[in-house]
Amino acid sequence: MPELPEVETIARGVDARVRGDQIVEAWFSGFKQPFKTSPKVQARGLEGSWILGVRRVGKHIVCALGSTYGGSKRNHGSGGAEDEPDREWIVHLGMTGRLLVTTPDAELAAHTHARLRLKSGREIRFVDPRRFGRLELREIRSGSGFEAAGQEPLTIGAEEFALMFRGRRLAIKAALLNQTLLSGVGNIYADESLFRAGIRPRRQAGRLTKAHLERLRRELVVVLEQAIRLGGSSVSDYVDAEGVRGFFQLEHCVYQRTGQPCLRCGTPIRKVIVGGRSSHYCPQCQN
Repeated sequence: MPELPEVETIARGVDARVRGDQIVEAWFSGFKQPFKTSPKVQARGLEGSWILGVRRVGKHIVCALGSTYGGSKRNHGSGGAEDEPDREWIVHLGMTGRLLVTTPDAELAAHTHARLRLKSGREIRFVDPRRFGRLELREIRSGSGFEAAGQEPLTIGAEEFALMFRGRRLAIKAALLNQTLLSGVGNIYADESLFRAGIRPRRQAGRLTKAHLERLRRELVVVLEQAIRLGGSSVSDYVDAEGVRGFFQLEHCVYQRTGQPCLRCGTPIRKVIVGGRSSHYCPQCQN
C-alpha cells in the first residue's frame, strides 16, 4: 500500500500538472467498490469544476475544486470569494491504486475506474486492479476541508510526539502504524525509522524514554523526507503521476531484507510479526 512518501510524490506531481485546469467530463467504471460517493454524484460535482490545488492529507490525495479560478467563472451569477474551494475530490489509493495524468490517446490500462477529461486536453485517470482504493466527493464549507485522523509525521513537535505514546502498552511498531496517532506511516517507513533509531519493533511504546522517542521522531522525519526526494519506494505496483517508479527501495536497510546481512554490522536481518504485520529489524543494532 502506498505510504506517506508515495502519496506525497503523487499529490505533488498531479498538482504541478493540473492546477488551474478545468474538468470537462468525468467517466467512471461500473464497479461499485471504488466509490464512497456514487459515480453519478461525483460526475455532477466534478464536471465544470476548476482544480484549485492538489495536496496530501495522511494517505489521501485531496483535490480542491471550485467554481472559479483566476477570474474564470463557471457560474457567473454565483456569489462568494473568487477561487474559494467549495468541494473536494478525495482519492485513497488502497493497495494497488494509481492516479495518473496522461493524454487521451495513451493506452487505457485495465482496471481503470475513473477518467477526468480536462480543458487542457489531458486526463486524470484512476487505476486500481484490486479495487481497494476509494473515490469520494465532499461539499465543504469555508475553511473546513478534509482532515486526517492522526498527527502529521513531518511536522509534529517533540513534546507532542512523546505525549502521544505515554502510557501505551502496545508495541512501538504497532503504535507507529496506528493512523489515529500518526497519519501516513506504514510498514516500510516504520521499519526503516525504527532501525535508524536503534529501537526494536516489539518494544512497548509507553516504556520508551523521551530520548528514545525524540531520536525516533527525528529519524522518522529524515526517512520520510529522503523517500519523498527519491520518489517513494516501488516494491510492488507503485508509480508516480507520470507512471515512473520510485527509488527509495534501493535505500532500505531492513524492510524485506530477512536473512540478509545488516548493512551496518553484518548480522542477519530478522522478521517478526507485530500487530499482524511483518516487521524487519537487526537484533544487533536495535535494542
